[in-house]
Amino acid sequence: MTVENLVNPIGLDQPNPRFRWKINSLDQAVRSSAFELEFCSDTSLLAKSALLHRTGKIVSPIGFYRYNGPELQPYARYFWRVRSWDQSGFVSAYSGWSSFEMGKMHPGNWKGSWISDGKSKEEKALPHFRKEFKLTKKIRSARAYIAAGGLFELSLNGKRISDAWLEPTYTRYDRRLLYCTYDITTELLNGKNAVGVLLGNGWYNHQSTAVWNFHEAPWRNRPCFVLDIRVEYEDGTIETIGTDRDWKTKTGPVIFSSIYTAEHYDARLDMPGWDKAGFTDSSWSNSINRSAPAPLVTAQALHPIRRVTELTAVSVRRFNDTVYVFDMGRTISGVASIRLKGKAGTIVKLRHSERLYKNGRTDLSNIDVHYRPQDNSDPFQTDIFILSGKGIEEFTPRFNYKGFQYVEVSASEPIELTKESVKAYFMHSDLPVTGAVSSSNPVLNKIWAATNASYLSNMFGYPTDCPQREKNGWTGDAHIASETGLFNFDGITVYEKWLQDHLDEQQPNGVFPSIIPSNGWGYEWGNGPDWTSTIAIIPWNIYQFYGDTSLLALTYDALKRYVQYLESISKDGICYWGLGDWVPVKSKTPVEFTSTAYYYTDVVILSKAARLLGRSADADRYTALAEKIFQAFQQKFWNASTRLYGSGLQTELSVALHWKLVPDSLTGVVAKALAERVVADGRQIDVGLLGTKTILNALSDNGYADLAYELASRETFPSWGWWIKNGATTLYENWPINAASDISMNHIMFGEIGAWMYKALGGIKPVEAAPGFQVIQFEPNFPKKLDQFSCSYESVWGKIESTWERKGNMLQYKVIIPPGSTGRLRIPAQGKAGTHFIELGSGTHQFNWKNL
Repeated sequence: MTVENLVNPIGLDQPNPRFRWKINSLDQAVRSSAFELEFCSDTSLLAKSALLHRTGKIVSPIGFYRYNGPELQPYARYFWRVRSWDQSGFVSAYSGWSSFEMGKMHPGNWKGSWISDGKSKEEKALPHFRKEFKLTKKIRSARAYIAAGGLFELSLNGKRISDAWLEPTYTRYDRRLLYCTYDITTELLNGKNAVGVLLGNGWYNHQSTAVWNFHEAPWRNRPCFVLDIRVEYEDGTIETIGTDRDWKTKTGPVIFSSIYTAEHYDARLDMPGWDKAGFTDSSWSNSINRSAPAPLVTAQALHPIRRVTELTAVSVRRFNDTVYVFDMGRTISGVASIRLKGKAGTIVKLRHSERLYKNGRTDLSNIDVHYRPQDNSDPFQTDIFILSGKGIEEFTPRFNYKGFQYVEVSASEPIELTKESVKAYFMHSDLPVTGAVSSSNPVLNKIWAATNASYLSNMFGYPTDCPQREKNGWTGDAHIASETGLFNFDGITVYEKWLQDHLDEQQPNGVFPSIIPSNGWGYEWGNGPDWTSTIAIIPWNIYQFYGDTSLLALTYDALKRYVQYLESISKDGICYWGLGDWVPVKSKTPVEFTSTAYYYTDVVILSKAARLLGRSADADRYTALAEKIFQAFQQKFWNASTRLYGSGLQTELSVALHWKLVPDSLTGVVAKALAERVVADGRQIDVGLLGTKTILNALSDNGYADLAYELASRETFPSWGWWIKNGATTLYENWPINAASDISMNHIMFGEIGAWMYKALGGIKPVEAAPGFQVIQFEPNFPKKLDQFSCSYESVWGKIESTWERKGNMLQYKVIIPPGSTGRLRIPAQGKAGTHFIELGSGTHQFNWKNL
């Protein structure tokens, strides 16, 4: 049971939140026919007259409801439960009560002021803020609401109050900020209390210099924040402790912090007890009031960034008594933590890299290429820890993350370290896992795991390209990998947040930048429909996976303006604007080919969204425009004499097939030509970023699954398996592992292969007419060189499973369909012409087939 796709959330601003639930049933062929929800503000008030809202019986097969009862109030906590009817009229018992809680909802509900320490944006040391207050009555509940220009760490009475990091999530800071809500009921004391806030720069006050010029961002300023601690007492009274000029502030031991490079900490400047009551702050200054950085401050309603996995070093190499290199065993995004003892003033550097030089030292040459340091005071991916000399000391950066496998520790004085001295934390948006894959091919399994590791490494409240060199929200990388992400993780909250970022970035003429959020960089390079089709493709994929039109509705007008811009610059239906098939193996498809394909795709999605949202005039107009582009594409790129699109490159043929730009009468011809091209190219891929989205799908969907599997499982260059055979635990940015440039070792842009495993080998596909896997299309392929495959996906209805295994001359296939869903299974031809489908109800179904 979820509200706004979260379990028991607090701090919601949405006045009409969405509710979802799943049905449990051991019976076969169970379908939902209706549901009823009840809402109350106190579960002890069970009489119907005491309910806030009761929907009554709503006839619908979908486990989804958007609230339309009495107005929800700021700060109020509500409870809800649901019951469901099946197709025979049997009604379930009510579920248990779940809860949700509203947040500020309106800007006028903030009591605190925006405050800062008044120092220059060039000041390196981070500011601490503190406030003591006294509570004398019995507390019923308490919440902290906090927003920041930059990042914050909130503590009460000496204790950090959340396991989330890098809060709040990055946005276009001069247009929108997010606030976070925390339940602090158990953290407050009867009597004296102290609240502490440490601010970080994040992307808000970017002091490092790189090619994207974030140090010149229009919003850049000294970090600031606003905080309300709202206490509700047992007697019903309310007290709010808000930020004001009485808050004390001082810089401390974090002497430099950059989200892009690293963090520097001088333990000699520690202030023990600074966030506890009774601390002497006579040397601290008063805070200053300042204006809010952005006109909009809205609730952060998404899965937060956490230190999800702790890693211990698999090995450590001692070069001498001042240099050690730790191998964490895999490539991750995150931070390293060190525990050691040494002389006061000893400078310890932790240098993070993805690879090593031949001499065993850390090599950053593949990831520091876009950094433009002005001096040597801010080394790339290198934390600096200055020891206090007070026994065993620990350091972990707070407001930074990096991409690395290796940590080189060097010191200005001799130090003694063991393998246990350094740990690492894999950090990312803590998205619930929804998918699982396993097969009889260990390399395929490792490719899937590496794909997921790269996806998570590039999910920090917005999808990024890499966690080291850039950390930018590259649009093309994100839409290419979106299906992979949605099969494996419950990512709707982050995608909905990121599409709001799109709306905040869109120019009046409809154009988006190539990176989102952006400081203004990316409007002039790297964008175009091949990249910024995120505005169409991701909302459509969310609709297909979740059956929810909310994101399509939110982005509809923006997509329409974008398509109007594409229409205005496209000549006779052909679009020449774009970046193209980035980093191909060898053959580069013309930009106008791929950009026109994405232009067509955007228009098709717009026409379908218009139909879904009841905008019939738009639907007709854009259906006609799509047909115009389709015909222009045929005229421009189809060669009737060669019976090829363009020059017949792998990307050209597969893009045309995958994005439905091939007439039905020619699908077999083009698919055969694609297969022949792959064979002629040495039975290996010859595609770049855009081609990796389409090559495997185009082959599998059109009768060449064996060849697609051969490409997917290939272990020699160029291939995903080649990376794995050379030690990769994440996906790379380029096919050659020794490329001179574009060779980050943790990129997600070639990650469509993860989704392909579910779609082509497991055969699990959504059905457009019944989205959200209300009806599940099962079209598994059984490559002759693969003996076993299984996958599962936790859909909004429940777990879907597809498993097959060869046993002698038999193939055993099992499918599990969750209650409420139905399946449509393609039965293999088994030597006969054609295929046919059978309808399946919920439950477990097993089949045995011969001669496959």
